[in-house]
Amino acid sequence: MTPFVFAAGLLLGIGLWLLLVSAPRFGRRSLVERVAPFVTDVSTEARAVLERRTSDPGQVFAAVLQPWSTRLRRVPMLLAGNQTVALRLRQAGWRRSVERFRLEQVSCAAVVAGATAVVLLVLPTASAAPVITVVGPVVSGFAVSALSELVLQRAARQRLARIDDELPTVLEFLTLSLTAGESLLDAVRRVARSAGGELSGEFGRAVAAAGAGAPLDEALGGMRDRLAHPPVTRALDQVIGAVERGAPLSTVLRAQAADAREAAKRRLIESAGRKEIAMLVPLVFLILPVTVVFGLFPGYLVLQAGF
Repeated sequence: MTPFVFAAGLLLGIGLWLLLVSAPRFGRRSLVERVAPFVTDVSTEARAVLERRTSDPGQVFAAVLQPWSTRLRRVPMLLAGNQTVALRLRQAGWRRSVERFRLEQVSCAAVVAGATAVVLLVLPTASAAPVITVVGPVVSGFAVSALSELVLQRAARQRLARIDDELPTVLEFLTLSLTAGESLLDAVRRVARSAGGELSGEFGRAVAAAGAGAPLDEALGGMRDRLAHPPVTRALDQVIGAVERGAPLSTVLRAQAADAREAAKRRLIESAGRKEIAMLVPLVFLILPVTVVFGLFPGYLVLQAGF
């Protein structure tokens, strides 16, 4: 039992360390953190404070297991392909590679499959059904792999939904900045610094690429290819085309903002229609049967009594 106890204690210590490092910080924010969003235009220190990110303890294990990550390409993937996973990672805003995601996926599946095998071997019913002992770990590992991809898909869908909500406001902000006399690069930089949200972060990456020497239309094209979201792609294609042809950008952005508003209205109406149908489920399966029972049960009791 000594090796088993040592391995269990090691896993427990690593798990507690991961929970402790990844736990969010509670309490009141400092004065610097509260003032920093209002002075980002004039203070580089304030921008540095806002750009701080929490440490990721998983990078330690990723660095240790990096030599093994290349072998994951030989593992046949029964779910989404690597290109689909790479697109979902970009859409979800997760700063990790496909190899690291596959490494985490296979590691979690292996841990869950091993735990399931141990539990099934310990149970007294395992000897009566040896097939369950063999099939159980495989099913649990595959379920964890599918669950990880479902979580990634859900994160990408939620982030794209937030981008859809932010798109009309950001386009109108760009239109206002261009109408005030700023250039496109200055307007995009203002949106990246002043606005908050997922779309402003993507514009910030485009501004960083333009600051590194890339043309602005190529930086916006990289943002379009990175997200691969039809509303954003349509808007950026119009902007890039207007830049190349020399068309008035304010008019193009105003039209795109109006189209985004109309698309948001259509999505809201469609969502209301789906919610209306979903509301029929408790009405038909819960409220209506209870009403029928309350209406017929007293009469049934009277009939049973013989009156």
